[in-house]
Amino acid sequence: MSKVSRRQALKLLGTTGAVAAAGTIPTMAQQAPAMPNGAGFYRFKLGDFTLTVLSDGQTPPGNAFPNWGANPGRQAEFEAALREHFLEPTQFINNFNPMVIDTGRAKILIDTGRGQAGQLLNNLANAGLRPADINIVFITHGHGDHIGGLVRDGQPVFANAQHVIGETELQFWLSQATPPANLVALRDRFTRVRPGAEIAPGVTAVDTAGHTVGHLAVQVTSGGRTLWHLGDAGGHYILSFRFPDHYLGFDNNPQQAVATRARLWQAAAAERIMVVGYHFAWPAVGYVRRAGNAYEFVPAFFTF
Repeated sequence: MSKVSRRQALKLLGTTGAVAAAGTIPTMAQQAPAMPNGAGFYRFKLGDFTLTVLSDGQTPPGNAFPNWGANPGRQAEFEAALREHFLEPTQFINNFNPMVIDTGRAKILIDTGRGQAGQLLNNLANAGLRPADINIVFITHGHGDHIGGLVRDGQPVFANAQHVIGETELQFWLSQATPPANLVALRDRFTRVRPGAEIAPGVTAVDTAGHTVGHLAVQVTSGGRTLWHLGDAGGHYILSFRFPDHYLGFDNNPQQAVATRARLWQAAAAERIMVVGYHFAWPAVGYVRRAGNAYEFVPAFFTF
């Protein structure tokens, strides 16, 4: 039996393709598949609520220190701890993790990312959500990587949403010589709340001052389960757990930030509260476990 040459094979394939295109061989129209869990978002259930952590992207690799461990004289120790976890301190990557809480009655967005420098809106769309779907925007604090997505071209990005922020936090930023432009632009839209305020049924503001003067985390409770979105109260997902006195270069009050984290870790470990850290490694969801005189972050098992 003679062999078919490569040129003949290509001709045969071309002919077959032409026949198929002509309709002799029936074909089925293919619909683009829905984006899978993990395509820039991580969706999971907490009781009756649906939570979606959204990636606003990552920074290019850079130096972890001193910002991610500002304690004087401790950088060598911190570097060794990162390397134990297979992280190179000079190739440090930072994550940004806003989150949507869907209670069935309201969709609440916690923080808005970096704006045009980030990926929040792209990944919101990947998750099947539009800015117009958001009913409440809650701001944990006024740093640029949390409020950068509030405004675009002078207009609020989440135009249908009620905007909520801590009273102490907003007053602090608006009192600065050069307050953040996005907070100034929306100052009259903000509902100002205090720690313990109910943002929506099952969603409350938690006092976590230290990283900033009026930082608020968010507690979500449904079906007998509780989760905290920590904002930046969580610090670093290795160093802030392993070293009880660890603080960040951008913590406004290091001593208060350390005390706040100690209180959070103690309660989360004892009560098995799930946590989400704004700058933790993607998808930033997990638990807190005691480890001797300190703690460790245990990532939740990723489910599709």
